[in-house]
This record gives sequence, C-alpha cells and structure tokens, in this order.
Amino acid sequence: MTTSLQSLLAAPPVDRIRRNHGLEHATIHVLSARKRKSMAGYSDVGGFYLMGELDTDDVADGAGEALRRINNGEHDLALHPNCGTNFVTAGVFAGLAAFIGLFGARSWRDKLERLPLVFALATAAIIFAQPVGLKIQANITTSGAMNGLEIISVKKIADSPAIVHRIETRG
Repeated sequence: MTTSLQSLLAAPPVDRIRRNHGLEHATIHVLSARKRKSMAGYSDVGGFYLMGELDTDDVADGAGEALRRINNGEHDLALHPNCGTNFVTAGVFAGLAAFIGLFGARSWRDKLERLPLVFALATAAIIFAQPVGLKIQANITTSGAMNGLEIISVKKIADSPAIVHRIETRG
C-alpha cells in the first residue's frame, strides 16, 4: 500500500468510518446468527445505521457483543460477503469485462454475436471480483481494529417504510 493511501486511511474521519464500518459488519454477523433476518447497514463518521426488522434491545445487545468480540481478536467479523464494497467491485469488473468483450464491435449484429463472449467474460470477472472485494474491504473500506471505539447510543429512528436504528459511536 502506498504511503499516500496509508495517510488517507489513517486520517481521523476516514479511520472512524472504517472502524464504524467494521463494527457495522460485526453487528450484522452477530444479529444474523441470532435472528436469521435480512439486514443492511450504512456507516459514517459518527456511527452506523442498521435497517431490518429488529428490536432496539436486540440491536443494542448485538452491537455490544460485536464490539466485545472484535476487541477480543475476532477481527474477521469486520468483513462481510454482502458488503457494498464487494458489489461495487463485481460491478466494475463485470462492466469492464463487457466493455472488453464488445470492444471493436461496430454494428448491432457484431454486438449480438459477441454476447456469449460478453456473458462469459462478465461471469469470470464476477468470480474473480469476490476475493478482490474482500481484500479491498480488509485493507481499505473497513477496519477490525477498534482502537478504543465505544458505542454511546442505540436508537430506533424510523418505523416506516423500514425499521431503522442509529448506532452512535465515539473514539
């Protein structure tokens, strides 16, 4: 990793977002193991949002357990296979593969004839993107080192059209 990227990742706001993102993933892992419900999250410098049909007490308990476990060495909880980082990586790779497959095709007929190639290239790109997305998560978009991060509040902030909780952090 280059020094300029390391400096950017160490900048206080970026570092906070990365740690909150890791805690968001860890919380989703803990709650998914307990509740088997669909969830989504979004992290920012002050904490993270958690969307899903969850009770506030369960979210608070799950976030607390996630923070304890990650602080006790379960750093892999910061990575999640359904992270947006993985989806963006797969989308970029598949888009580039499709572009390469269609490169030079001038007519609609040429493009249609290349569709099997485009599908094969895009599929291979998505398969290749999976481990790359996890590497990007591990090294850039999340952090499994909480470095004193604390949960300061867990609040339900919306009931409709979806239940949304805000988990605020400091540190």
